[in-house]
Amino acid sequence: MLTSITPLGERGRGQRWAVTSAWLMVGHLSGGLALGGLLALVGATSRATVGTPSEALSTVVIGVVVVIGAAFDLSGRQLPGRRQVDERWLTTYRGWVYGGGFGLQLGFGLVTVINTALVAAVLVAGVLVPAVDALILGLVYGAVRGFAATATGWVRSVADVHRLHRWLDLSERTARRGAASVGTLTAIAAVVIV
Repeated sequence: MLTSITPLGERGRGQRWAVTSAWLMVGHLSGGLALGGLLALVGATSRATVGTPSEALSTVVIGVVVVIGAAFDLSGRQLPGRRQVDERWLTTYRGWVYGGGFGLQLGFGLVTVINTALVAAVLVAGVLVPAVDALILGLVYGAVRGFAATATGWVRSVADVHRLHRWLDLSERTARRGAASVGTLTAIAAVVIV
């Protein structure tokens, strides 16, 4: 998906990359906000049913989930499920429609392929934090995913597409290790501070 919406691809489909990528970002933000809202609702329901966990307990639980997710990601195993957005939209709809639609699905993050077990930490954190924080978490989650998806603005030729694919292939292991390391260190620091 990351390489489907580029200036080169949009020009080939008779669309404008700036419009499509803007709607892609709007979709990501909307999807992230919807995820945050869902997590806030689940969290509020669980607090009303079983009570509010202490901040220390919440921090430890989130930290444990981060460490388990990081270990899973570093093991090299893949999560089940390979559903991606429907690429037929690229030739069926206008750029703003598939940009917004893809962004909504990808920003929500649970209806397409999940590439990292660290998503579980986002879900657990969203349920354990106050509702406003869950909404902010969802919005930030969608924004980060959106910025990654709209970072293809430099792709203007087939050679650029090849360079992008090579860079993605070469950086996957480093990105996976970096995310696992940062997540684990942050989780440890948070547990120590609390």
